[in-house]
Amino acid sequence: MNDTKRTHTMIGHNRYPHMFSPLDLGFTKLKNRVLMGSMHTGLEETENGIERLATFYAERARGGVGMIITGGFSPNDEGGIGSKLSTPEEAAEHRKITQVVHETDPEVKICLQILHMGPLAKDESCVAPSPVKPRIGRFTPQELSEEGIEKQISDYANCAAMAKLAGYDGVEIIGSAGYLISTFLVQRTNQRTDRWGGSWENRMRFPVEVVRRVREAVGKEFILAFRVPAMDMLEDGLAWEEVVSLAQALEAEGVNVISSHFCWHESPVPTIATMVPRAAFTQVTGRLRKLLKVPVITSNRINMPQVVEEVLARGDADIVSMARPMLADPELVLKAEQGREDEINTCIACNQACLDHVTGGGKQVSCLVNPRACNETLLNYRPAKEQKKIAVVGAGPAGLAYSTVAAQRGHKVTLFDSGSEIGGQFNLAKQVPGKEEFHETLRYFGKMIELRGIDLRLNTTVDAEMLRSMDFDEVVVASGITPRTPDIDGIDHPKAVSYIDVILRRKPIGKSVAIVGAGGIGFDVAELITHAGKSASLDIDIFAREWGIDFKNHPRGGVTGVPRSVETADRIVYLMQRKTGSVGKTLGRTTGWAHRATLNARGVQMVNGVEYVQIDDAGLHTRVHGVPKLFDVETIIICAGQSPLRTLYDELQTAGIKTSVVGGAYEAAELDAKRAIDQASRMAAEV
Repeated sequence: MNDTKRTHTMIGHNRYPHMFSPLDLGFTKLKNRVLMGSMHTGLEETENGIERLATFYAERARGGVGMIITGGFSPNDEGGIGSKLSTPEEAAEHRKITQVVHETDPEVKICLQILHMGPLAKDESCVAPSPVKPRIGRFTPQELSEEGIEKQISDYANCAAMAKLAGYDGVEIIGSAGYLISTFLVQRTNQRTDRWGGSWENRMRFPVEVVRRVREAVGKEFILAFRVPAMDMLEDGLAWEEVVSLAQALEAEGVNVISSHFCWHESPVPTIATMVPRAAFTQVTGRLRKLLKVPVITSNRINMPQVVEEVLARGDADIVSMARPMLADPELVLKAEQGREDEINTCIACNQACLDHVTGGGKQVSCLVNPRACNETLLNYRPAKEQKKIAVVGAGPAGLAYSTVAAQRGHKVTLFDSGSEIGGQFNLAKQVPGKEEFHETLRYFGKMIELRGIDLRLNTTVDAEMLRSMDFDEVVVASGITPRTPDIDGIDHPKAVSYIDVILRRKPIGKSVAIVGAGGIGFDVAELITHAGKSASLDIDIFAREWGIDFKNHPRGGVTGVPRSVETADRIVYLMQRKTGSVGKTLGRTTGWAHRATLNARGVQMVNGVEYVQIDDAGLHTRVHGVPKLFDVETIIICAGQSPLRTLYDELQTAGIKTSVVGGAYEAAELDAKRAIDQASRMAAEV
């Protein structure tokens, strides 16, 4: 090890001694306590997907993790995932993954997750212990016969044997979240009266038998992890005593590692959205850890190395799983080891390009803050053949992404913005309670500007003549958007204010408010003006109280079943939209429901089918589903969409200056940082 690397390593190991301590599993050892958790990426079912997955995982192995769990692979056809591992031929394909990971870093362990979706499978042939249709499932599952249960158990064991044949270091069996195994455990989904149902001993027979048979199939020197539903967030879910007895029974059957999971896909509690505090659930893992002999993994909203260290130092876990953070920055662990934490591209738990993609029609997963995620073979930032002098106008998400990628490739970039700080619309988002993580993205981009030698010029308004005089090879306009002013009689009335003035607290608002527009911005504004007290995303106790979680007593499922207790500002709020569909329907698939639930708990009245007629001293005159209605409110907040701010682009085009446009200035139908960063990064990769 050279002196520089030794110094960097000492910095990280001194700062995070628990995180970088090895873990002895007896027959093998993990080099540190950071696990890249399982994520289904969509590559599993893509042409050349195995090759792309190999590159994806190798990049994370190179980035310093101790162990990797793959996305889920089904043990059989009825498991419901397009990706399956059940034959030697399929195992041979998987060797492409294990071989490149082990070549990249022989110390990194990689395990295959065995995932049987059970009643959540998207096919009529889906199976379960009882024919109970999930609320979010497409079909009523077929009830497994005794022979069918035996087949499923055998298929789990065979899948594990094929994983060993493929060169994996182990497997993780997921027994939570509403998938097959967990439906045997919970009474509402297991209504059997034979030896597989009824008493708790019978209901946990299936996972225990699966583990016993898997261990027989793979032998002793093969990592066997099991993900237990430590707190499933269901009112009639598992009792704490059941969780403990299940984990201890699995331990007795030869599980090497227990992973704690905090999710049932039908649970009315958010567990991974940005509104969830960091490390909110690790205390549950810590309580379980005290009752087991094998190491325990914890997870959920752990996105920075200092959080990892705190969790481990408290004794809440032996290993910390970081899934989405490894999409955002594959070098997270390496940067922590080298004392470069301020260079980490932090996961903001937005779910927009990861979970929303994989659950919304099978789109390929990526990452809002890192569009290279899952595109490692397609999108690379190679050194430019010809270095150019480039002006980027606008330091919002698109401008920041373009500037940093172009500069990384060797171009000389000058970044202009008329504001006093970088960030653009992110500076609005970070003001909203529950979106504090946006500060991390701006910290990251600020550091990249410094490291890549970008000439940042804030408080600077440019025009075509100025840019021409500076002799740039190219100009990129990332000037963003301007709020759209709807055609409503009286829109200039003092009662009408822009959402920007509200979020930045430049104008006061009254005790009764109508919000015109119920897109993402309208919901953010409603959250901001109805919020009172400390943000729940910054306080686990407040979060637990707001969502009815009882960490102390751990009733069935961990939830109290009583109405939510939400501190609310003293304000009457109407959230309105023209469309006649459900308010909030266009929000993120995996987070929108939680935002709607929060505003409902705060008493926000959601109104659809609204035609806006006039604003005057009396308030907002409308027709709701054709019926005239006056909303007697003091303030009307306009969140009626955006228009591209392209004045400079048009001016440059007229002047004959080579220019391109990106981000909101290109398209502003709805603020979309995911699209803006992706588009800008791809453009900068080609310039």
